[in-house]
Amino acid sequence: MALIKKIVQQALTTGYLSVAAEDKLRSQLQSNYDSEDLDAWIILQRAIVAGDIKQESRRKKASLSPKAKEASSSIKLAYQMAAEIAYAAAVALTMTKNTKDQPSLGA
Repeated sequence: MALIKKIVQQALTTGYLSVAAEDKLRSQLQSNYDSEDLDAWIILQRAIVAGDIKQESRRKKASLSPKAKEASSSIKLAYQMAAEIAYAAAVALTMTKNTKDQPSLGA
């Protein structure tokens, strides 16, 4: 566990995410990871969308056509929305459940 967190910390420190690091992230996201790793992955996604971290795999796509740039922008927005949803889900899943405060259909 926490390998995702280490990769994210390195990317945040250097401002760069290599293809090898992306491959490690994909591998880890397909196996078991903890809530700290999920939080770190969400932070990474936000930093990439904000432009704080450059991705090696995206460098070759720098000279895109206007149509491709628009599609890329839409994809970035989709990633940002997915990261926000994942964060909200992670928060909701870690909250304690108090059944006294929740209404029931019969009440």
